[in-house]
Amino acid sequence: MTSELSATFIDLAMSHGLAVEPASLRVEEAGLDYRVAFCRATDGVDWVLRMPRRPDVSAKVPAERRILDLVRDELPVAVPDWRIVSDSLIAYPLLPGRPGLTLDPATHAPIWHFEPTSPHYARAIGQFIAALHRISPQRARDAGVVVQSMEEVREEWNSHLKRVSAEFEVNATLAQRWRRWLDDDEYWRDRATFTHGELYPAHVLIDDACNIQGVLDWTTAKVGDPASDFVFQYMMGLEVFEQTLAAYEAAGGPKHPFFAERCARLTSASAITYGVFALTSGQPEHLEAARAQLQAD
Repeated sequence: MTSELSATFIDLAMSHGLAVEPASLRVEEAGLDYRVAFCRATDGVDWVLRMPRRPDVSAKVPAERRILDLVRDELPVAVPDWRIVSDSLIAYPLLPGRPGLTLDPATHAPIWHFEPTSPHYARAIGQFIAALHRISPQRARDAGVVVQSMEEVREEWNSHLKRVSAEFEVNATLAQRWRRWLDDDEYWRDRATFTHGELYPAHVLIDDACNIQGVLDWTTAKVGDPASDFVFQYMMGLEVFEQTLAAYEAAGGPKHPFFAERCARLTSASAITYGVFALTSGQPEHLEAARAQLQAD
């Protein structure tokens, strides 16, 4: 299968005018939306190749391209510069740095490439998020990026919860917890900001000193809940979260109400997000995994 997939990547690249060295090609299968390959072109430039797994992924390509065009000149780090864009292939020159987290190709176990509780990384990601949140909602709107108020974010979560509850059996304790979160006005009084939405270390490229070099996978970026960009730091523990938040505020990020509590609720609600993804993909393995998450106590 791997050799067949490698041949497919090579053929796709060639058909889009990119001549690659076949021996340099390395395939990464871990992504939910894309198959990814790394390769070297015959001119010596390293490239990333992304092959959409499903038609619904290809449908999101124009929106992600608008996001990249918006953020490229607004942020102090590199973002992908798509040189080849089609329904079957996206390709761009390799960015500097390496992901903070990758998955073992055999077991899918996480492999950390830095200490996840690193204070230096906590400060660096906090400063990056502050820069990200400074992108104005009006600029995002003018660029054709999705812009939501916090009330619209709340309604979207309500819609997602209704959808997964209609298709899966949901643990009653979880359902009550999510219902209290969505019904409590205090959690929704903040101002929406431009967000990446999935700032976990696999999407963040770092150097050996944990400085951020680039950020990948902007599919979920929009103007929405600022807490979404802090969820993975919250998952690393309260001390790491507080270090990140302090660096964010020191870099000009605004204070947000009930932030730790909101991150806790978003962490729990990841099961809803995965349930929606499973229903959208329709793939049995994801439907089974989502069912297990939604029934867990």
